[in-house]
Amino acid sequence: MMNDCGPGVGSRGVSGDWERTSGAARRWVVAVFGLVAGGVLAGIAAESPLITTQSLLKDMTDLTGLASFPQPAYTVKQFSSYDRASKSPAVEWFANGDAGHYLRVEDRQGRKEHVMMDAEGPGAVVRIWSANPAGTLRIYLDGSDAPALEAPMTDLLGGTFPGLPKPIAGEYSKGWNLYFPIPYARHCKITSDKGGFYYHVNYRTYPAGTRVQSFERSQIESLRAPIQAVLGRLSDPRGKETDFAGAGQWFDMALPAGETLRQEFYGPAAFTRVALRVSAANPEAALRGLIARIAFDGEACVETPLGDLFGTAPGVNAYSALPLGVTREGEFYCHWYMPFKEYATIELVNHTREEVGLRGEINVADAAWTDASMHFHAKWRAQFDVPTRPMIDWNYLTARGKGVFVGVAFAIDNPVKDWWGEGDEKIYVDGETFPSHFGTGTEDYYGYAWCWPGLFTHAYHAQPRCDGPGNYGRTSVNRFHVLDRIPFTKDFRFDMELWHWHQQCKVNMAVTAYWYARPGASDGFKAIQPQEAVVRPMTPYTAPKVAGAIEGETLKILKVTGVADPQEWAGLSGERHLWWHEGMEPGDTLVVAFPAPKAGKYRVRGHFLQARDYGIHQLAVAGQKAGEPRDFYNPDVKPTAEIDLGVFDLKAGDNEFSVTVIGANPKAQPSYMFGLDYLKLQPVD
Repeated sequence: MMNDCGPGVGSRGVSGDWERTSGAARRWVVAVFGLVAGGVLAGIAAESPLITTQSLLKDMTDLTGLASFPQPAYTVKQFSSYDRASKSPAVEWFANGDAGHYLRVEDRQGRKEHVMMDAEGPGAVVRIWSANPAGTLRIYLDGSDAPALEAPMTDLLGGTFPGLPKPIAGEYSKGWNLYFPIPYARHCKITSDKGGFYYHVNYRTYPAGTRVQSFERSQIESLRAPIQAVLGRLSDPRGKETDFAGAGQWFDMALPAGETLRQEFYGPAAFTRVALRVSAANPEAALRGLIARIAFDGEACVETPLGDLFGTAPGVNAYSALPLGVTREGEFYCHWYMPFKEYATIELVNHTREEVGLRGEINVADAAWTDASMHFHAKWRAQFDVPTRPMIDWNYLTARGKGVFVGVAFAIDNPVKDWWGEGDEKIYVDGETFPSHFGTGTEDYYGYAWCWPGLFTHAYHAQPRCDGPGNYGRTSVNRFHVLDRIPFTKDFRFDMELWHWHQQCKVNMAVTAYWYARPGASDGFKAIQPQEAVVRPMTPYTAPKVAGAIEGETLKILKVTGVADPQEWAGLSGERHLWWHEGMEPGDTLVVAFPAPKAGKYRVRGHFLQARDYGIHQLAVAGQKAGEPRDFYNPDVKPTAEIDLGVFDLKAGDNEFSVTVIGANPKAQPSYMFGLDYLKLQPVD
């Protein structure tokens, strides 16, 4: 159905048709689906001055509320297991031992409890994450000796705890997340009776005197109806058109190369939802080269490539989050609530070399503008050919004014399989000199873990694209801060470390930051230049191999105790090795066959992997010991140098190479793993 883009409803209006700056205007009939602030959670009462679990449940899905500065005002900070060696930019700023750090360890009732969080109230926990949850998690409120919530950490964060299933909690690409509000009136302490894991705890702190009703375990049952409403909304983030307010209008237009379309809307009003399909000969180029600009009440608030604005880039990558998403059918949707007092202007600028078709709808709804109302902001920056050394803090967002940070979408072009995201997030609020959010890894910030390349989608975070193999190619990730939104009153800065495993490559990076701010706010983004709005080509991936190497993962296994199989690992020849990793004890042996071209004497060299859970092994070639037992322990995963094993008499065809478990280094984790990258043969006269 096609409608003209006429005047709006009530005090809202649209200023004529879309105008093309190069001449003849084509009509764009516009539509956005509006979000019903009060109807998102059936059964949740209107917010009152008393902060409760029930009132905070509303914050989990109320995107309209993001556009008003919170009352009562609060701060949001994070406890984490970041490496405590990081003291300042001058002292171990990129230290990477980010597991197993706690505030302290306490003795309680005959057990050790590792204290992850200890904070004065009034406040509320809004997110808990871990890469490797361990032990029993206990949450103590208001000084009580009895925990208000006690459960195996894997249950509470994994979505199997009664009443808090997926997607309130759950494991996503190896990252374990709990998004559930736990308010407290005076104090909160969180512990686990096991250590050694990675963790984040994000929490709000309200002004002194704020009335907060502390969480009780029984509320999970008594609030079943509103919790189920939250579960339903998080499980279906896209929703239905009837869920959203505002008069929807359709548009169907073509924007030729080099041209601009512009439209004005009158307030007080709000854009409430957009649905959009893009048609182009090269969708990746079109979505990056078509720039969207939005000004609210005369302030330039949005400037991003169209595809990046929707939280995933480059190209059409399906995912489903609460504020943004892309369907498998290629429809882009936006649920960010965007109010304005007097007028708004949207411009679309086509910097590509081809015509781009746009079809969809935009909704505009009546909206009151108050002293707490804020404009929506989204800005984009890209940097190309960034060297991976020296390590740097790469800025996602620097903003000044009063507002609320609500998320980012990040895209990277990685020319190698090595992991690019070892770096930590560092968030500074209102003049902080040390970040109040100091993370444990880029993927940890985005809610997954262990540099896992698997795609996932959730209402608050997603990895919609990861080309592979490994972490090679283009990757797109995002995270939206809804329950864990971060208010600021003066300024806000978000840096992410560029901490790449590969020390000698270059990457391309792009980020879209999302935030709300009161009029008069400013940011550090520069206007997008046409030469930036491109998708640079990538060379197809080829795994490098060492000349003359007999690859360990290709060898025939003659004897093994436990499990030995190929494992991918960047930095090795062919980026794979033969990994002996399960079910072995001292005295057990792995035997493989390797070929010699003809009978004779050969100098045999080997290349191996070493790590903190690798053992001490006796190596042998053709039945003869290759020197003394070798210790393959190392604090970090790292290949050895090429090792001269000695000179041996070999027969033509298959010969045996054996590995016998002797023991383990006292510093090693209790395991006896072994990794063979390759063998090399050199004839000896």
